[in-house]
Amino acid sequence: MIAWLRQNDPFPPIEQALSDPNGLLAAGGDLTPERLIDAYCRGIFPWSSDGQPILWWSPDPRMVLYLDEFHVSRSLEKRVRRAGYEVRVDTDFAAVIAACALVPRSTQAGTWITREMEHAYAVLHKRRYAHSVESYRDGVLVGGLYGIALGRIFFGESMFALATDASKVALVHLVALLRARDMLVVDCQQETRHLASFGARPVARASFAAHLQELIHSREPPVDWPVGTLAPQVRIEPSPGE
Repeated sequence: MIAWLRQNDPFPPIEQALSDPNGLLAAGGDLTPERLIDAYCRGIFPWSSDGQPILWWSPDPRMVLYLDEFHVSRSLEKRVRRAGYEVRVDTDFAAVIAACALVPRSTQAGTWITREMEHAYAVLHKRRYAHSVESYRDGVLVGGLYGIALGRIFFGESMFALATDASKVALVHLVALLRARDMLVVDCQQETRHLASFGARPVARASFAAHLQELIHSREPPVDWPVGTLAPQVRIEPSPGE
């Protein structure tokens, strides 16, 4: 039986999550910034649909991208170097999360990014925890991603693309941004072939939770996160065998 959280109830230990790959841990509670930050620090994240209570998850295994294992295809490397997209950071967070909610996905019937969720992450964005990386073509937003930055880890939440490789280009620039700030890991949450193609791999929940203790020494937001057009020196490692 999963735990039901009242407003001020703490999360149960993640070991109590259901023994399935999704790892449902608890229901209820709220989406205040304090609870959300506490959840991420413990390896927990919210994911539910309209009409459901807030559901809290801690998958086992966890899909994790270690930045020193990140690699891309030759074709994506060429696209990034051709600079076909203008990449910006935190210039339209609301548009990115709205687009992530609206883009159809073959693996799910609806969206888990409810209006309540959008509002909660907008608050985190105002507090400098939640960030977006955005791909533009001719001034139009055509792809991007968003997530939470804490300590030396970025918790990836969702991405979208309305043009070829637009979200992938955003991811390449995110990795460059994180490397420049001595961040080590992108939490990808759940396993997909798409993320595996970049080098992400499943990690046991207990190992991931222990690693969080090493990566997050402060619950304060990053102080040097950039805003505006991003033009890093992108270091790209091609995929093995290419």
